[in-house]
Amino acid sequence: MVKVIIIGSGNVAQHLIHAFSKSKKNDLVQVFSRQKESLVPLLDSHKITDNYADLAEADLYILAVSDDAIAAVSSQLPFENRLVVHTSGSISIDILDNKNRRGVFYPVQTFSKNVAVDLSEIPICLESENDVDFDLLEKVAYSISNKVFKISEVQRQALHVSAVFVNNFVNQLYQIGNEICLENNIPFEVLKPLILETANKGTTLSPKEVQTGPASRNDNTTIERHLNFLSDENRKNIYKIITQSIQNNGKKL
Repeated sequence: MVKVIIIGSGNVAQHLIHAFSKSKKNDLVQVFSRQKESLVPLLDSHKITDNYADLAEADLYILAVSDDAIAAVSSQLPFENRLVVHTSGSISIDILDNKNRRGVFYPVQTFSKNVAVDLSEIPICLESENDVDFDLLEKVAYSISNKVFKISEVQRQALHVSAVFVNNFVNQLYQIGNEICLENNIPFEVLKPLILETANKGTTLSPKEVQTGPASRNDNTTIERHLNFLSDENRKNIYKIITQSIQNNGKKL
């Protein structure tokens, strides 16, 4: 069995702890956390340490910490020539201290501590400095997920930017839609079937194929009516930019 140690206690760390704890192909030997009490519900307390000097020997060390903490944490690891990876979608592999072998173990998903996620359906993107380490990462990734991809750093950067568009930006549009509904005494629940149908179509067809609405059909009368209705300049600007993007069929604005 592959011996794994997770360093961190945040959202990503807790979901990985849960997944590795269930896996019969890995041995989650230890977790490092400065907030040990936050992990007690997830695993036996004797497997939790808050002292780098007490880190056990393992085949793989996964740094599931914030992007800003990766460099500092990797530099404090009290060993050399072991495989250390981070879970960030946007940070270079080079930020990891080069006293150890380096890699990336990037689960492409948004995580919340209290929301269960089936990691077996979550893509995990891998990067390493050599083929031997990649083979180990691939073995570990397949032990908790059915979707594993080898990608370059540039591809990972592109994927992370794409994820911001399809997740964070889309959610912000939900927020704006929710605000407009609330301001006009409309339950946001009315829009939920539309949200689900759009998302479902996006998993089977290309986004271009499922695009509908006034911008896609160049209905300038409706577009103008919408802009006149919107009194908030920020919302107007967002509406104009996205409308133009749709009308340009994906070309640069």
